[in-house]
Amino acid sequence: MTISTQILPLLKDPERLENRLAEIPPEPGVYFMRDSSDRIIYIGKSRKLRSRVRSYFRDGYNKSERIATMVKLVTEIEFIVTDTEAEALALEANLIKQHQPYFNVLLKDDKKYPYLCITWSEDYPRIFITRKRQFGKEKDKFYGPYTDAGLLREIVRLCKRIFPQRQRPQPLFKDRPCLNYDLGRCPGVCQQMISPEEYRKIVQKIAMVFQGRTQELIDILTQQMNEASEKLNFESAARIRDQISGLKSLTANQKVSLPDDTVSRDAVALALPSGIALAAKEEYACIQLFQIRAGQLVGRLAFVADAHAEPGAILQRALEEHYQTADSVEIPLEILVQHDLPDSEILADVLTQRKGKKVTILTPLRQTKAELIEMVERNAQYELQRMQKLGDRNNQAMQDLAAILDLPDVPHRIEGYDISHIQGSNAVASQVVFIDGLPAKQHYRHYKIKNPTVTAGHSDDFASLAEVIGRRFGKYGDDPQLARLGNPDWPDLIMIDGGKGQLSSVVAVLQEMNLLEDLRVVSLAKQREEIFLPGESKPLTTDSEQAGVQLLRRLRDEAHRFAVTFHRQQRSDKLKRSRLDEIPGLGHHRQKQLLGHFRSVDYIRQAAPTQLAEVPGIGPRLAQEIYDYFHPS
Repeated sequence: MTISTQILPLLKDPERLENRLAEIPPEPGVYFMRDSSDRIIYIGKSRKLRSRVRSYFRDGYNKSERIATMVKLVTEIEFIVTDTEAEALALEANLIKQHQPYFNVLLKDDKKYPYLCITWSEDYPRIFITRKRQFGKEKDKFYGPYTDAGLLREIVRLCKRIFPQRQRPQPLFKDRPCLNYDLGRCPGVCQQMISPEEYRKIVQKIAMVFQGRTQELIDILTQQMNEASEKLNFESAARIRDQISGLKSLTANQKVSLPDDTVSRDAVALALPSGIALAAKEEYACIQLFQIRAGQLVGRLAFVADAHAEPGAILQRALEEHYQTADSVEIPLEILVQHDLPDSEILADVLTQRKGKKVTILTPLRQTKAELIEMVERNAQYELQRMQKLGDRNNQAMQDLAAILDLPDVPHRIEGYDISHIQGSNAVASQVVFIDGLPAKQHYRHYKIKNPTVTAGHSDDFASLAEVIGRRFGKYGDDPQLARLGNPDWPDLIMIDGGKGQLSSVVAVLQEMNLLEDLRVVSLAKQREEIFLPGESKPLTTDSEQAGVQLLRRLRDEAHRFAVTFHRQQRSDKLKRSRLDEIPGLGHHRQKQLLGHFRSVDYIRQAAPTQLAEVPGIGPRLAQEIYDYFHPS
């Protein structure tokens, strides 16, 4: 007789459920729900753990379909007690990021919206736009995500004109500043003509723009302008006047009609896809957050979240994520929400402690504030429709491509390859990746062609492509089935830029590695946009305007662009090193050391032997030889 050791769900074991609930204390903390496989399927927080957890198993409790399904799977409950609600909020956020529970609301980082980053961890902070929000350094600050990338770029451009700041990631010259310093657009960061403390004061003013404190910054600058005028420092006063004028242009025509424009507010609403079901996948909710300061709309942020949850829970998760890294000055006194939040009291108390003033969370039902929420919701609907149209267009293109190529399923990951060179010199290859019809640049890769027969004056695209494919998939040749199963980097389709010849060379190398049956490969010829299949002498009968063919064209063009960019970079580096190659004893590594230190061959030519000897790997003897080469007797 076999005895089952499987643990029953708590709903089917009332005695164990009641005993477990009685063990949970009525204190603030975080609770875990586990299923029969011991996986964490839900993480939550509460100021009174016992009451919150007990409510899930109460018959009269109004549960959504998703939560009701989750409760039926719970076999164990764990908890962590914290001292305060603030600690519970922070702990829950970290645990959700770590475990990614299925039944929690998860914000989607699809790199759709850009952020602004200020690298406060550096002595001279950089300001740049990025779609990757990385928390590698605690002091670095991210603002966003912003819905309008074009507007964000324009604001950054104006800030660079209003406030002098570093304009280049690397110095243009070694011993003098570039033209931006003479134009007054850079304080000479590359030559340290401004101290880190003074430069950080400039960057702090720029940060105030993205914190929604533009009017506060204008008031500070106005006072500084008046003080400069009183001291008869009219040049400084005129410069500050121009800064104030530029800042006012940023907020022009952004007035929001509210009865009290002295209160800082955030208004948040969401749009859900219609008719979603619990079993459906990849259904997103679009959330919009309007930042209103002094009656002006100073920022419009966007979030994408898992749509399979109650609207209030989705908004709660978005707000917690947004305010988690916000400075106290960025937290508004009033937060208007479209739906009631399940833990609004905890969030309000935490924000009140951080702000030092009372923060109120309201769900307006009438008058002007309700109209503001309606406006935010309407914008969220428009953004959701735009996302759905883009998704539908990509899905249509992938389905059409699957039909053209007779694929068993829609291709999730497509890789494209291209070769770039000038008559064989500096030959390189590119690998670009499209996931679900969109570029996934984090998976792009460059290759330098190592084939000794590919040299200046002798090109061989067939051999080059065969080499690249061999290097990409060579490690899977021993066990292709094991590599393909469960491997997220395994492509559903490979596209080669070229015709029958290029495709045949790739097919040959895949056959040698016993991978041809596990990889689907095609080529796309440039002249007539013809698609060739392995073993077929004639191209497929297609229309160049078909959605699937256009998807392959976008992939081919991106592979070509990426290859050409890398080829130009390699050619430029070789031209920089061309004269250094003639110096005996100066190999490639030492050339890189010299160029990294002096930035150009011209500066190497001007350097004294003692300066050359300071470079790692360049001793006094070699330094003298380099100097003698550029200064023959």
